[in-house]
Amino acid sequence: MTDPPPTSVLLPTVRWTDACEEVAAMLAEDDELLVIADDADDPVADRRGETPEGVRVVLAGEPDGCSGKANAIAAGMAAAEGDRIVWTDDDFRHPPGWLADLHADYERQGPTTELPVFVGRDPLGTLLEPAYLIGGTLAVAAGGIAWGGAVVFERADLDEAAFIADLRRTVSDDGTLSEHLEVTPVKRTRVVPAGGSIRASLERFVRFLWIVRYHAPRASAVNVALAVAFSTLCLAAPVLGIGFVTLLSGATYAWAGLRRPTFLLAGPAAIAMPAMMAYAFARRTFTWGGRRYRWVRKDDVRVLSE
Repeated sequence: MTDPPPTSVLLPTVRWTDACEEVAAMLAEDDELLVIADDADDPVADRRGETPEGVRVVLAGEPDGCSGKANAIAAGMAAAEGDRIVWTDDDFRHPPGWLADLHADYERQGPTTELPVFVGRDPLGTLLEPAYLIGGTLAVAAGGIAWGGAVVFERADLDEAAFIADLRRTVSDDGTLSEHLEVTPVKRTRVVPAGGSIRASLERFVRFLWIVRYHAPRASAVNVALAVAFSTLCLAAPVLGIGFVTLLSGATYAWAGLRRPTFLLAGPAAIAMPAMMAYAFARRTFTWGGRRYRWVRKDDVRVLSE
């Protein structure tokens, strides 16, 4: 394999975390890691001038008409100097060789994404694990959807100006990227702790459903239909219905290499899903990263005070 071109890794975070150290240790001589915060009040801003070689702290400013995450990625894209771009997050472990694996993937198949596995840290997040694995991890793998936690591409792979313009008026960074870029998933999963409180898990669920609603409306309609069908089956014929969704959940856990007994929660999750979806779609606002958003239309995002 030839040496990869200069690469810019974009990592939005307000704090210096283990992920920053892990990724910084993988940089080649001409690579850079952009740690992207909001403003000088964020703790990571204090590390400007005290970061490892190849690492820069970028201040994106307050978002206007988009989410803080989308704003950070847009600022990172503008500040990046590399021809190859990698996006990542600060909430999962980056093992040695993580960046090299993405480079190898790109050389073999072009733009590539890894797969997230969301693991609950509170009762609601734990209950939703089977749904996230089937509707999230499996959907990313089957649908060629970019996951912003681990995706690699080059500037020439997309119309960057059009992409940035759309990014500046949306909530979802990876949902928008998926509309501008064809990516190929690799079956390499990253475990992402999710939630931490029932409210945090509920807000995440609302946000995820609205992302699918705006970026993949047909998939959203299919998800609603399946949720109603599975819930009805579990209530009308509990042995058959709960047995079926538990078997499906167990098979998906095995496929993902996730060894957790939470696959047994697939039945209760399936029964609760229509009510949870109804609640999520009835919500007009949701919180994310300390901000409250009203997502009026796909390209109309209002940032409210939390």
